Amino acid sequence: MIREDLRNIAIIAHVDHGKTTLVDQLLKQSGTFRANQVVEERVMDNGDLERERGITILAKNTSVHYNGVKINIVDTPGHADFSGEVERSLKMVSGVLLLVDAAEGPMPQTRFVTQKALELGLKLIIVVNKVDRPDARVKEVIDEVLELLMDLNATDEQLESPFLFCSGREGTASSDPDVKGTDLKPLYEAILSHFPPLEMDTEGELQILVSSIDYNEYVGRIGIGRIERGVAKPNMDVTVCNYNHPEVNTRGKLVALYEIEGLERVPCESAMAGDIVCFAGLEKINIGDTLCASSCVEAVPFVKISDPTVEMIFSVNDSPFAGKEGKFVTTRHLRERLYRELLRDVSLRVEDTDSTDAFRVSGRGEMHLSILIETMRREGYEFQVSAPKVLYKEIDGVKYEPVERLIVDVPETVTGPVFQSMGERKGELLHMSAMGSRMRLEFLVPSRGLFGYKSEFLTDTKGEGVMSSVFFEYQPYKGEISRKTVGSLVAFETGEAVTYGLFNAQGRGVLFITPGTPVYEGMVVGYSPKDEDINVNVCKTKHLTNTRSSSSDEALRLIPPKKLSLEESLEFIGDDELLEITPKTVRIRKRILDSELRAKARAKAKAGL
Repeated sequence: MIREDLRNIAIIAHVDHGKTTLVDQLLKQSGTFRANQVVEERVMDNGDLERERGITILAKNTSVHYNGVKINIVDTPGHADFSGEVERSLKMVSGVLLLVDAAEGPMPQTRFVTQKALELGLKLIIVVNKVDRPDARVKEVIDEVLELLMDLNATDEQLESPFLFCSGREGTASSDPDVKGTDLKPLYEAILSHFPPLEMDTEGELQILVSSIDYNEYVGRIGIGRIERGVAKPNMDVTVCNYNHPEVNTRGKLVALYEIEGLERVPCESAMAGDIVCFAGLEKINIGDTLCASSCVEAVPFVKISDPTVEMIFSVNDSPFAGKEGKFVTTRHLRERLYRELLRDVSLRVEDTDSTDAFRVSGRGEMHLSILIETMRREGYEFQVSAPKVLYKEIDGVKYEPVERLIVDVPETVTGPVFQSMGERKGELLHMSAMGSRMRLEFLVPSRGLFGYKSEFLTDTKGEGVMSSVFFEYQPYKGEISRKTVGSLVAFETGEAVTYGLFNAQGRGVLFITPGTPVYEGMVVGYSPKDEDINVNVCKTKHLTNTRSSSSDEALRLIPPKKLSLEESLEFIGDDELLEITPKTVRIRKRILDSELRAKARAKAKAGL
């Protein structure tokens, strides 16, 4: 059966190229919202972290109606660390809108998502977005997109994909770069004409591929996926199987079935092949599973998700302040939460370690893991994490490491410090081009070379630089990278930081804390420009005498402390340090809290024992 009434599409792009804003306008202009309805901006980004950071973390499903055709839309993340979300989402669609910023052009993540779409043989509509930007360079961007498609070995049909020129903010589209659009009708028409109707088997036995998992405290786990074959109805008996694990089959029942209408999940009596549906009642369902009619059990192959490149050790908090702020503090709590995350995050890996209190967690990048940490912190979990490390591979006896494609966009005047930093971090220049008064530089650089680089990059470019990277491939180990290290200011005793103690300590470096902050021995309270740790007593009070000094009434002036974000803290910590995470506080601490034991361990390490 040919489904003339249906199109399934995804919107893919680099981070901040306007995917979610464009979806907002598609929803508004399709009549999904009432005329007088108040709608928030970026309505699809409904998570707290998504709203705060202005990025999409989880892929979301919505739908609009145009001229009697239902268009299912998947809004995907643009940040490279959440590319696993993009990979699995593309299994639900038959075409993609490839968004490219009219000023920035194709960026690293643009290459990645385009490559995935081409590999799956999906049709493309190229949307040059933000054409209303004053620095828009539409014609150059068209050429850059075509070069990218040729570079990725696109077919002739894919190279002939239509171009549309949009302003997601204003909700306009045009097929001519020189003519300003008035609404999004050209985009709707292009979707209907360029993406052919789905030819689906509606008569065969049921087959649904699970591409996403959601959770509701009332109905439990909710599966989301496209019906590949047959018709689904509530209360149907089904068998759950998996292409990669054919030996495991479980039976269950579709208790509830929902269609996606706008932003709502609407109960439905039946859905047929081609429809994207949500269903409840199967508690042990996982991403990549196939739901089949029990009379015909055939699993659908699932997309291979790229391997993680970065790992961290998550462990139970054992600091002197452990258990004071958190709600979930035990090994059992930590283990359950990490393994539960695997149910909806296909890019994550969790493994047990030799210690019962610690778990090895691997992901696609620092941000991928930092979002998990922040989410858990807000949920009331208390734990500690190690510094991030890259995952090496051994191929034919040779050590390989992950390498990233890095694009930086900087003013012409500050290219020198960038080249210097990249040289120190084993970066290899691929391409360099001028864009007005700015330069675009493209490097291949080891993933470990980018740890801690973001803050240095912002300093080097005076805050005017933009950098973006995406995993490229594993390459032979590039050798040691000398890191500009700083030493830590370490609290010498447990107590409460006081002004007098902090005043004495600030002469040694930059502080992280203010008066009144509780500290413990071994806690890092600042950093020193010297490449060595310094013990400081921030709890030290002024010695009182019965003689009044002429300067005793003068207030001690403290330099405002440097407040580190979670990402900055992860960049800062060394191998001998941990990051203590609680719902209220993020603290840096030494692994060995006692200063004498720490000194002995250092001496042993130097002696090679």
